[in-house]
Amino acid sequence: MNFSRSDFAEGFQFGAATSSYQIEGHAFGGAGATHWDNFAATPGNVVRAENGARGCEHYLRYEEDLDLIAAAGFDCYRFSTSWARVLPEGRGAVNQEGLDFYDRLTDAMLERGIKPCATLYHWELPSPLADLGGWRNRDIAGWFADFAEVIMGRIGDRMHSVAPINEPWCVSWLSHFMGHHAPGLRDIRATARAMHHVMLAHGRAIEAMRGIGVKNLGAVFNLEWADPADDSAEARQAADVYDAYYNRFFLGGVFKKAYPEEVLKGLGQHLPDGWQDDFDTIGAPVDWVGLNYYTRKLIAPNDGPWPHHHEVEGPLPKTQMEWEIYPEGLYKFLKRTAAEYSGDLPIYVTENGMANADVLTDGAVEDAARTDYVERHVAEMRKAISEGVPVNGYFLWSLLDNYEWALGYEKRFGLVHVDFDTMKRTPKASYHALAKALAT
Repeated sequence: MNFSRSDFAEGFQFGAATSSYQIEGHAFGGAGATHWDNFAATPGNVVRAENGARGCEHYLRYEEDLDLIAAAGFDCYRFSTSWARVLPEGRGAVNQEGLDFYDRLTDAMLERGIKPCATLYHWELPSPLADLGGWRNRDIAGWFADFAEVIMGRIGDRMHSVAPINEPWCVSWLSHFMGHHAPGLRDIRATARAMHHVMLAHGRAIEAMRGIGVKNLGAVFNLEWADPADDSAEARQAADVYDAYYNRFFLGGVFKKAYPEEVLKGLGQHLPDGWQDDFDTIGAPVDWVGLNYYTRKLIAPNDGPWPHHHEVEGPLPKTQMEWEIYPEGLYKFLKRTAAEYSGDLPIYVTENGMANADVLTDGAVEDAARTDYVERHVAEMRKAISEGVPVNGYFLWSLLDNYEWALGYEKRFGLVHVDFDTMKRTPKASYHALAKALAT
């Protein structure tokens, strides 16, 4: 890597990130069914109908994985908890095996000097709650707050940081408007309700965790830079609408207690009654903000229904996900988030990384493209820091190759290669390069 730990202020935190359903192995330990299990079992939704039943067997191999984190020199591990592992029905009876697992995982991190950074929800909604409407049902905010109390009542005293919901745009728009993720809907009314209820659930969980004394609570947003496909005013307007529902809706709800007018023009009539009265809860104060950043999109206008636009292919080099590599977008988002939303609050880059067609050859994985990707994004982050943006940490996605949702197990984001037949872990060249950078 072309940077080292000494290039950053004392206390700057480096970490690796994962999520529960993608790595744990949901078949283990008494976890309940999730809407991802149902989505994957429906023909056509997921590559080869693969699911997270086995994942990376992290449930069985977590000590080995934490050893990899420690050996790389990471300060933090950003993991997520599975709602259905802790509460198989989503409500009511607690699965003690699930709580015990997260208890063991937490202690194992601390034993290795790793700071535990928890995310309560990374997309694995218990099926019984999906049957009740899931994120379309306002009651989910209360159910989620109850889950927050149960899981953090057990491990919250040892957390370095906690965020309620990972990537609210994915939980709501990608899953209810585009249909690419569970529950696989394409319904504008469902989308509007899910977007608002995700925000309400975030706020209720913050309040619940504050109530039991959990410290250092934040909010994590996935952001995607939107540029117009050409120089026309119509393309600029289309890109602004994309930016509004993808980025500014969620940041605005938490930090401005308001939704963008560009979004209300399309979704306002579909929002639940009384939505305007929920902003004091949605805007519950947080201690930090996390940004997940991967790519940008080029947006062109069209004559279809709102939002009246579509994506066009961009000219930049792309990852295995066919996402453009656009490091400048990270700099722009760090600057804009501090200036327009979070002010002096600490900002963390909570996810950044790339899928690459990695191949294990003679016991090694040469992934120079990933090293270059990280170097270029870290350079843009350092530029923002040099201009006064309070960036306090950087987390790589992901520690392990894992279950990549609707794309099954074929897209590899990991610093560590996983053989999904044997589950053998092999650190890639990028892992070794990072370990060297963090040791100096």
